Amino acid sequence: MELARYLIGAVVVHDTDSGRLSGRIVETEAYPVGDAAGHAFRGETRRNRSLFLERGHAYVHLSYGISILLNVSSEVAGVGAGVLLRAIEPLDGIEAMLAAARGTTRLADLGRGPGRLTRAMQVDLSQDGTDLCGRGPLWLAASAQGIGEIGKSVRIGITRDAERLLRFYERGNPHVSGAQKLRQ
Repeated sequence: MELARYLIGAVVVHDTDSGRLSGRIVETEAYPVGDAAGHAFRGETRRNRSLFLERGHAYVHLSYGISILLNVSSEVAGVGAGVLLRAIEPLDGIEAMLAAARGTTRLADLGRGPGRLTRAMQVDLSQDGTDLCGRGPLWLAASAQGIGEIGKSVRIGITRDAERLLRFYERGNPHVSGAQKLRQ
């Protein structure tokens, strides 16, 4: 849960062959140890093994056969838990993000929602297991920009452990996803 809050304001960076893409993280969801809604709940599998890596590794997976989602492992090696990156405020590579977007031309919508975030950042399944704290094309950086007030709410789109306040977001940021009542 601490990592989910800590990541608000951090920057996710992807250095691609065509240039740098980056976005300031403005919304996350925590999936702590023992959380029935988390992919690690039933133990380690081939699909979720990156959640069991040391803190700071990418867990990239396909959700419902439609969207690729980016998570950050949050515990010591061997303990499965993570943080879903739900929304970014685009910083670098906005033209490339717009070209990759499906059905949107609004800047506020490019990284609003976890599937749009990965599409904008050109993250795919090949980045699963990447050390986001080490040298490489996909990494996390500190932001030079200040962070506004951080809000918290229930997570979006889950049915198990749904009442838990494990979603964190920068209040008032137009890039945050979800219904208006979940962005206040």
